[in-house]
Amino acid sequence: MSQASPYKIRPTRSEMQQLPPFAGLDLTNIKVLSAPADIATARAHLSQCQVLGFDTESKPTFQVGEQSLGPHLVQLASDKVGYLFTLNDDLSNQLLTELLSSEQILKVGFGLKSDRGPLQRKLGIELAGMHELSKRVKQLGYQHPVGLQGAVAILLEQYLVKSKRVALSNWAKPVLSEAQIRYAANDAYASLRIYQALAERDAVCQ
Repeated sequence: MSQASPYKIRPTRSEMQQLPPFAGLDLTNIKVLSAPADIATARAHLSQCQVLGFDTESKPTFQVGEQSLGPHLVQLASDKVGYLFTLNDDLSNQLLTELLSSEQILKVGFGLKSDRGPLQRKLGIELAGMHELSKRVKQLGYQHPVGLQGAVAILLEQYLVKSKRVALSNWAKPVLSEAQIRYAANDAYASLRIYQALAERDAVCQ
């Protein structure tokens, strides 16, 4: 008789789809930063946060050998607001640079290793205060790293919809669609919620 695996099994897509939908940010709480007044408000808010959810999006490449010029979008999320940085505005780039290079503000997300090099080249900075969540979720007893969608199912018992059509859309467009804005902001927000759930779990176990 074969021995049972000591590892927990990640939920299947079918199992995740049976869960309640992820309670994400709505459009009224998501800001695409460009106007100076919006950037000033974002600076005042984000500079007071200790932890921010983080993610990036890049225009996909479809040709063999084609080099990605991304990321084209950076997302940061607090408890209440998601901010989208399009990387084509000097004023918002200045704020983004301050936040990503700050050691005092923790930026949490999934797959951060792939973001580090491209972002550092694009912004000319050293990223600091970055915290990878996939390894932390894996430590709950899973054999392999767990991605964002799986982590939301495991820790929040909710289903984070990940539309392939939106994921593979053009993130370099001058004006993003509502679907892109929701998708991008809530990836970052979901990472923050995962971090908070892990922190609550750690507090209970102490």
